Amino acid sequence: MSPAPTSTPAAPLRVDAHAHVYDLAHYPFHGTRGFDASDNEVGTAEQFACVLEAHGFTHGLLINPLGGYGTDNRCLLDVLERFQGRFKGVAVVAHGTAEAEFARMSAAGIVGLRFNLNFPASPALEAEGAERTLALAREQGWFAQVHYEGDTLLRALPILERAGLPIVVDHCGRPDAAAGLDQPGFRALLELGRRGNAVVKLSGAFRFGGGFPYTAADPYAEALIDAFGIHRCVWGSDWPYLRARHRVDHATLLAALHRWLPDAADRQKVLGDNPARLFGFQPLAVAVA
Repeated sequence: MSPAPTSTPAAPLRVDAHAHVYDLAHYPFHGTRGFDASDNEVGTAEQFACVLEAHGFTHGLLINPLGGYGTDNRCLLDVLERFQGRFKGVAVVAHGTAEAEFARMSAAGIVGLRFNLNFPASPALEAEGAERTLALAREQGWFAQVHYEGDTLLRALPILERAGLPIVVDHCGRPDAAAGLDQPGFRALLELGRRGNAVVKLSGAFRFGGGFPYTAADPYAEALIDAFGIHRCVWGSDWPYLRARHRVDHATLLAALHRWLPDAADRQKVLGDNPARLFGFQPLAVAVA
C-alpha cells in the first residue's frame, strides 16, 4: 500500500501586496468603472499566478480595479474562491451596500476597501453614506486603502482617522518627484507614518520615479521607510501595470526594492513577514505522496 499523503511546509511567505486581475470572458467591464483598460493592460488570475511563481512569490493581495470593474467585485470574489488561501482581496464598495454583503465579502477573503481619491468614479470619502461604509468595514476588521496623487490626502486624512480603521497607502503616495520631500501631501504622509496606525506600500516606482531604474523614487522610498518603520512597509508590483508609460516588470521593480533595502532580512520583512501579519496570509502546505 502507498503511504498516505502528508504535507510539508512550503517556502517562506513572499507576498506581492498590490495587483489587479480580470476575467473579461465571464466578467466584462462594468458601468461603474473609472476608466477603460486596453487589451495589453489586463491579465487573468492564472496569468498572475504564473508570474508570481516565476519570481518566487507565494501569495498576492488583489485590488479590485477601478479601471474596468469599478464597484463590481464579482471577478475578485470568484478568484478568491478558486484560489483558496493564495490570494486575499481589497474591494471597491459602493455606498449603500447591504450589511450582509460586507460579511459575505469578508468570508470570501476581503480584508480591506479602497478609495481612489483622485477619481470621481470612486466612492468618495465625503459622500453621503461614506460614514456608514467605513463603520461596516471597521466591524469586519478591514483596513481603508487609499490611492491618490499629489496633495489629495490632506482632505481625506481627517475622515480616515476619525473612522478608526488602519490606513494603507498605495504607491508611496505618488509624490511629484520634482517637488522634493517637503511637498505638502508627502509631508502629511510622513507624519501619518510616524503616528503609527498606517502602512505604506513601497510600490508604484514606475509611476513617479522616472524610467528604469527609477532612481528618482529613491529619496521618497527612503523617507517613507524611516517614517513608517520597516515593520509597516509592504511591497507590490501593481501588475498588470495599467496606464504605465514605460516597459515594466517584476524584475525591474524588485531591483529598486533591493536598492532601498540591501539587507536580506529587511526585504523578508517587507515581502513576507509584514504582509502575513497585516493581511492575514498563512503558509500554503505542499502535499507530498
